[in-house]
Amino acid sequence: MPTNRARQPTGLHEGRLSPWETLGQSLASIAPTATPAMVAPLVLAASGKGSWLAYALATVGIVAIAAGINYFARQSSSPGSLYAFVHRSLGKWPSLITGWALLIAYTGTAAAVTGGFTSYAYSLFAGTSTVGSITAAVMTLGAVLAAGALAYRDVQISVRLMLVIEAVSIALILALFLIPGQGSVLRFDASQFHLNGLAAGPIRAGLVLAIFSFVGFESAAALGSEATRPLTTIPRTITLTAILSGLFFVFTAYAESIGFGAQVADLANNGAPLQWLAHRRGLDFLAPLLAIGSTISFFACTLACITAAARTLFALARDGYLHALYARAHVHNKTPHTAVVLAASLTVIPALALIVAGTGPFDIYGWVGTLATYGFITAYIVVTLAVLRAIFTQGRRIVRALIFAIVALVVLALAGWSAFDPAAVGPYRWLPYLYLTLLLLGVLISALTPGAHISTTAEQSTS
Repeated sequence: MPTNRARQPTGLHEGRLSPWETLGQSLASIAPTATPAMVAPLVLAASGKGSWLAYALATVGIVAIAAGINYFARQSSSPGSLYAFVHRSLGKWPSLITGWALLIAYTGTAAAVTGGFTSYAYSLFAGTSTVGSITAAVMTLGAVLAAGALAYRDVQISVRLMLVIEAVSIALILALFLIPGQGSVLRFDASQFHLNGLAAGPIRAGLVLAIFSFVGFESAAALGSEATRPLTTIPRTITLTAILSGLFFVFTAYAESIGFGAQVADLANNGAPLQWLAHRRGLDFLAPLLAIGSTISFFACTLACITAAARTLFALARDGYLHALYARAHVHNKTPHTAVVLAASLTVIPALALIVAGTGPFDIYGWVGTLATYGFITAYIVVTLAVLRAIFTQGRRIVRALIFAIVALVVLALAGWSAFDPAAVGPYRWLPYLYLTLLLLGVLISALTPGAHISTTAEQSTS
């Protein structure tokens, strides 16, 4: 196990990112625009008028998980994100499981959202979301290369861009629901609050999808050594991201239930539901703007996930669990440039492979996104267990922390249980086993890495 060397210089640009820039990283990772554009319609199809409740329950669970992560984030910070927190509380093997789960999660999400990027970008120019394989491959490769170049060049430019992109995209979606138009105008819909008419099964199915909307909300922790006053900035960012995103998701689920009306059953097959809704409401001028906003938001998500994955690779390499090549920081850019190249490669390879195999953009989003979700669930479970151990080891019986941890474990256990569904169709049936295989392979790579343990991920124990 690596030895602890507190405040070891990382070579990254320490203390550079403001609280707003750090917020941009977390917001872009969860891509709040992607939820009303692609995920919320699926939750509506599964949960019907109870979709807002599914998102409300998911928000409670995510806020509980955030509280657990912040238990560590208030004490120390590092480029290793949750991996470093778990390493400090539970040791080598749980931290390796967490690190590799996060790598699968971040690169999987980055690859998955290229499907949304391709679909919405193509619909903007061609008027349809059905895109050919060659065009999809070129667009995907271009998006990942551009995101990788930004992450390689300057983290500050990247996070500023991500914050602006998400702010504009969210504003456009709110305009879609709030501007008076034709048909299903936003109003009080009492039928959505008749809870006695809602079945537990559909709510549970929607809850799992709703949790998928939040994954990556903690990625600001990966910027631990680069944020200003990280012991204050990062916990606030994580909590704020969870709460604001939850409120936005609950609202959009409620509004989309009104907007789509009886067409909810057809949403799973709709390539661009937001554009369809804009035309349905007579707000045709918003359709192309929504397509542009969604396209750029998906790109920002790819950029944010590559950024977070690179920091996790960087931390693993600094601790000797990956080749020392990936522990290097660029002399001038002060970014983990070699880790960025690897993260971008791990993003583009599965996306291109699926495109070549004839997989459509929305299937790429669904399949790889589901695989990534398993990684986030794993990491969140382990870090919650690490919080419980830290509380009892330090002799601090904090009632609030215990309650949050229990709530988090209940929500995560429900999501994990639903993941292994023998009744699932197609690839979804064997995706959990593919995930476990990839996770085991990653842990074995780290266990067999012969390199010297360079240093423990640098920690900052003061703000």
